[in-house]
Amino acid sequence: MHIHVLGSAAGGGFPQWNCNCRNCAGLRRGTLRARARTQSSIALSGNGEDWLLCNASPDILVQLKSFAAAQPARALRDTALRAILLVDAQIDHVTGLYMLREHRARWPLWTTRPVREDLERGNPIFPLLDHYCGSDWHEIALDGAAFAIPQVPGLRFTALPLRSNAPPYSPHRDRPIDGDTIGLAVEDMASGKRLVYAPGVVEIDARLSAAMRSADVVMIDGTCFRDDEMIALGISKKRARDMGHLAQSGAGGMLEQLAQLPPATRKILIHINNTNPILDEDSAEHAEVRAAGVEIAYDGMEIEL
Repeated sequence: MHIHVLGSAAGGGFPQWNCNCRNCAGLRRGTLRARARTQSSIALSGNGEDWLLCNASPDILVQLKSFAAAQPARALRDTALRAILLVDAQIDHVTGLYMLREHRARWPLWTTRPVREDLERGNPIFPLLDHYCGSDWHEIALDGAAFAIPQVPGLRFTALPLRSNAPPYSPHRDRPIDGDTIGLAVEDMASGKRLVYAPGVVEIDARLSAAMRSADVVMIDGTCFRDDEMIALGISKKRARDMGHLAQSGAGGMLEQLAQLPPATRKILIHINNTNPILDEDSAEHAEVRAAGVEIAYDGMEIEL
């Protein structure tokens, strides 16, 4: 299995265009030791040639320019992206679909039914795509059954319904239902190696915990270090958990949860908000995460299982 991190930041990227928090201002001035990051998205492949786009970031065009494998140049217009899967309907995971409208064929597009409904009504990307390349929708079932995506051979997927929050334009906002947000358990059918990908989660339930324990690599929500991080900065009145994210610190936090995994598990935080102090590579929080044996995803990161 080939895993390529296209974007590792949360919505708005890092630095965020209108933010002057310590992180964003420091990166712009060159006084902060950190990497710029685009908005969260990864690509998966079983053979290194046919790729699944997991989430379509608003930064997709910049990300693809930096990902040589995405452009094999076999024809006048070409792409190695063969299908798209969305784990939720959040702006930072779906806006890139607008940028991919020039595809030469209908996009095979995999989502849960609640995500499809949000993208037909509250944020009607699906109807808009019908005026361009169009899409062929495939429903992701929530019954725990594994499924294959024919365009991306060699990989098997299982949806993990997650506790998070639906987008502001969803009728399920603050009242999420199963299917608003999922994680993915992905198995390489040749090697048996497994990935768990869950960029937005507020609670590690028994099903997600079991999937994480059996995975070789866990890429999971790294949005905020502290639950009140954005409140303390005066940026928002919402805690991380109100937005559907489990903070890294504190009792029951993500670091504590990840510490329970087998020692051989590779643990990686992804979907990192611009306010998160772990972005500062000289910070105590960054050091704490690394001392816990947890990695911090960056754009262009590649993993092979």
